[in-house]
Amino acid sequence: MAVQDISALLVRLVVLFHTWGAWAVVEVNMEDRVEVYRGETAQITCMFKSADGIGGLVIQWFYVTQAGDKQKIYYQDSTMNVIDRGTRFTDRISVNGTGGTEEVVLTIMDVQLEDELEFICLIKSLTDGIKEGRTKLKVFVIPNLPTIEGVQTGISINEPSLSKIGSCEVKNGFPRPNITWYKNNMPLRSAIDEVNMVPSSTIESSGLFSVKSELSMMVKKEDKDATFYCEASYFVPGETRMTETNKINITVHYPSTAVNVWVESPKGKIKEGDSIELNCQSNGNSPSLFTIRHKDEDMGDSNMLVLNNVTRLNSGDYECICLDMGTMEEISGTISLFVNYLDPVVVMPEEPVEVAKGAEVKATCNALSSLQTQTTWFKDGREVSKGHTLTLKDATFDTAGKYVCVVTVPEIEEMETNGTLHVHVQGQPEIMKTVNTEIEEILRNTVNLSCCVKGFPSPNIIWTTSDKKVVKTMSQQETKEGVLCSVVHFKVTSDITAFCNASNEYGADAVTFNIKAIIHTTTPATTTTSTTISPTTVKAETAIPPKKMKESNGVIIAVIIIFILLLAILGSVLYYLYKKGKICGRSGKQDLTKEKSNKDNIVVEMKSDNTEEAVLLGVNGEKQLPSDQ
Repeated sequence: MAVQDISALLVRLVVLFHTWGAWAVVEVNMEDRVEVYRGETAQITCMFKSADGIGGLVIQWFYVTQAGDKQKIYYQDSTMNVIDRGTRFTDRISVNGTGGTEEVVLTIMDVQLEDELEFICLIKSLTDGIKEGRTKLKVFVIPNLPTIEGVQTGISINEPSLSKIGSCEVKNGFPRPNITWYKNNMPLRSAIDEVNMVPSSTIESSGLFSVKSELSMMVKKEDKDATFYCEASYFVPGETRMTETNKINITVHYPSTAVNVWVESPKGKIKEGDSIELNCQSNGNSPSLFTIRHKDEDMGDSNMLVLNNVTRLNSGDYECICLDMGTMEEISGTISLFVNYLDPVVVMPEEPVEVAKGAEVKATCNALSSLQTQTTWFKDGREVSKGHTLTLKDATFDTAGKYVCVVTVPEIEEMETNGTLHVHVQGQPEIMKTVNTEIEEILRNTVNLSCCVKGFPSPNIIWTTSDKKVVKTMSQQETKEGVLCSVVHFKVTSDITAFCNASNEYGADAVTFNIKAIIHTTTPATTTTSTTISPTTVKAETAIPPKKMKESNGVIIAVIIIFILLLAILGSVLYYLYKKGKICGRSGKQDLTKEKSNKDNIVVEMKSDNTEEAVLLGVNGEKQLPSDQ
């Protein structure tokens, strides 16, 4: 009986013990995952609660192998803490905390890809039992930038199956990156017989992933303007990142439905002499052959035709024929060209025109053109009339000359032609007036005389002098105004009167030049004086002006008077000395035996106050009668 009671007591104690243990279980809390870049340091925290003190706890760290087994890497109790030897983490881990803070931290240095495992923190209490927590370590590597490559050949819309558009690749990422294709900024989804994306991945020797994706689709005409690119998405600690490639286009081949033909140059209306560049282009995008025809003649096997120095014969329709090499179908387009022309001028009446003075001249100027023309008449570069008809009334010699009619096309710049009309006015010659026909010139100088005459037929000009001599013409020329000018030279030896005589079948005209010879006291250098009769005022020029010559004559007269006075004084002195006998030691009248010469005698006429007799004194003082001289 006593034994039964003791057994029942023990059973109750055991049940009580287990019931109390269930109420006081140890608690362990850990993060689900810890994320870290390869090569960095990871920290895994284990937090726990237990009624036992640190002396009653055992802390252990494990990791789960690829086979699912637990591999212990750390042990700790109240007496020791030990890092297990011979594991992959032996030299790279450390544990912080002794359990007194109810927290221990496993630190893993230089994390590698193979460290992406599940780690276990196990807490064992003497009274509370055993509890463990688990955390997965995630390792990340940022991949290279993604690349894209499109097909280099064109894609026909007539292909019966899906055509490859391009491929996209991203290398060396961890975990494996993802690739998404975009068309015109919209993500593409696989669709049967329309779009297909084939991904593939490769594990490099480093353990990193390289991913590639190829895009194929049924190509349509509108895809010629589409843009394609791909996006690589990958994980990093705490987020997901995305990187896009550059955008590409594809060449879409589609058949032509129309051909456009145009003139590239010149812009605007075409005129004869231009160079024309003709282009044609189909609205398709496939290999094609082009041929340009004009009047059933092949002009070239190209989509461009150049015509140099065109004429009106190049006008007409030009057909551009396009042969599609994919469908072997022909389509064509046409353009009509018109080459504008301006024929040479026809001036009526035919030149030259001869008209009587005072009559009227009428002329017409026309040029055949494909466009409206405008005519302007010019004379000596000055506009004189507008319109096709030129009317010149009451013709004079000034009417004569060269008239130019210029025919232009206002619609086309630099399109013009011109013709000329020469008008001659018939009439008696007219000598152009001059301001100076009275000329004074020094002896032995040369005078140039010029005479300019209007008239038609061209006058005959003859120079003569007052003594009926004909003077040779030195030069004769006709100006552009139709004025005939003649020039002669005169050597002044005496007073001269010169005549310029102009004549033709209608009459004559003349002008007189009076040249007065003047004497200069000194020997001057030979000079030339020119006098011209021309359409403009011509001045007579002399080397010495007349005023200066008059002043020189006055000086000469004054010198002569002074000389005569000196002779009179000398004669008076000699006569006085003679009377006083002071000459030759004698007094009174003396005869000089010296031989006399008429040209050596110095004779002075003297008059006495008391007589009317004129006395002439010689050098010897003798009286001489006037008859003796």
